[in-house]
Amino acid sequence: MAAPGDAIRPLPAPLAATGYLMIDSNHNSQPAAGSDDSPAKRVGFISLGCPKALVDSERILTQLRLDGYQVVPSYQDADVVVVNTCGFLDSAKQESLDAIGEAMAENGKVIVTGCMGNEEARIRESHPGVLAVSGAHQYEAVVSAVHEWAPQERSHNPFTDLVPASEVKLTPRHYSYLKISEGCNHRCSFCIIPSIRGDLVSRPIGEVMDEAERLVQAGTKELLVISQDTSAYGIDTKFRTGFWQGRPIKTHMQQLCETLGELGVWVRLHYVYPYPHVDNLLPLMAEGKILPYLDIPFQHAHPEVLRAMKRPANEEKVLNRIHQWREICPDLTIRSTFITGFPGETEAHFEYLLDWLEEAQLDRVGCFKYEAVEGAPANALSNAVPEEVKQQRWERFMETQQAISSARLEARIGKVVDVLIDEVVEEGAVGRTSADAPEIDGNIFLDGQTHLKPGERVRAVVEDADEYDLWGRVI
Repeated sequence: MAAPGDAIRPLPAPLAATGYLMIDSNHNSQPAAGSDDSPAKRVGFISLGCPKALVDSERILTQLRLDGYQVVPSYQDADVVVVNTCGFLDSAKQESLDAIGEAMAENGKVIVTGCMGNEEARIRESHPGVLAVSGAHQYEAVVSAVHEWAPQERSHNPFTDLVPASEVKLTPRHYSYLKISEGCNHRCSFCIIPSIRGDLVSRPIGEVMDEAERLVQAGTKELLVISQDTSAYGIDTKFRTGFWQGRPIKTHMQQLCETLGELGVWVRLHYVYPYPHVDNLLPLMAEGKILPYLDIPFQHAHPEVLRAMKRPANEEKVLNRIHQWREICPDLTIRSTFITGFPGETEAHFEYLLDWLEEAQLDRVGCFKYEAVEGAPANALSNAVPEEVKQQRWERFMETQQAISSARLEARIGKVVDVLIDEVVEEGAVGRTSADAPEIDGNIFLDGQTHLKPGERVRAVVEDADEYDLWGRVI
């Protein structure tokens, strides 16, 4: 996933790079048609953080568009600016405060929402002039605040006004994030997400499938399944049976994947904890029903560090399972994230992690230096690792994984792969294989293929590779 606080899309001029303004290019230029000549009120929108926050932004913007508001790409044109914040790490919180500050300086009418919204006092201490503050996925509160501070002067009729035929999307048309639940039941010692987003609440499977079907009908070629814990889908409802198109389907990860696999598009799984029932997904991947891709946040490998982190499923013999998964599905790609410098991590613990990494041969890996987060239980742990040691271990970790990634990508030279085109530039087409999630993994470059279009799928033979990316030739 994107690092906490990382932005998802580049900001259009004239806005500066502290924040990232999300607009729907299909619906941002014309005022909605109404029953009088008064212009529609205009909203600027900045979204920070992970794909889960991006989905929250899409929902808010969809409702605002349905309510007759325009979404505009600059501070100067906006009647009010909404900032959807990230609050996972202190560095992300500071980025959010900076984005709020910029919006205040450039516009002055700012509504704050998102994961940092639960720290209203801190936000108002830094920026006392903000109009309203609400927390994560509090969609009604955000929309209500927009109505209060930028009330429509024109009557709005949702049956006759020009509104989007489907939800506003902040990703390219050909891929979409599909959020299947909110919250998390785990209490990892370094994480404050449950205090921000609450315990697990699974969406009804019929509702999830209806959304997936609408997205596919609107042109989505890849569904990226996201949540705080995708493997836990349905646990809170005791895997209640729901209905989609008259069919009974359990609210369960396996049944969800089986049904999504019928839609004829790429289905990619993110934030998967290695519960035992994950094993049942490998045959689906081998059969081509869903992509052979698992995003599993292992975070560490040494049992003592995992216990200190209070990580779930840390008793699993993960290496054995990885080997078994690859026997069932040889094309499986595994991506993960790790933390170095966690309190109490010794040099022996870290060497164990490097050895584990060599054995696991993961395809895509991100690594973060441990950062204390206000309110996290890990802050009370003793034996903090010095910053210079964290940095040194991070560099050694990345050097080790870079060599692994380079070798695994080099082994793909000569193989034929399916490619989903993301963009076409002057030099050719840029796409991704099943091994690459957008924004966080690598690309495959198809030189000279300027006739291709975003969202198109082609077959290519891999001709070259480096530590992160591939080069290929269309066949």
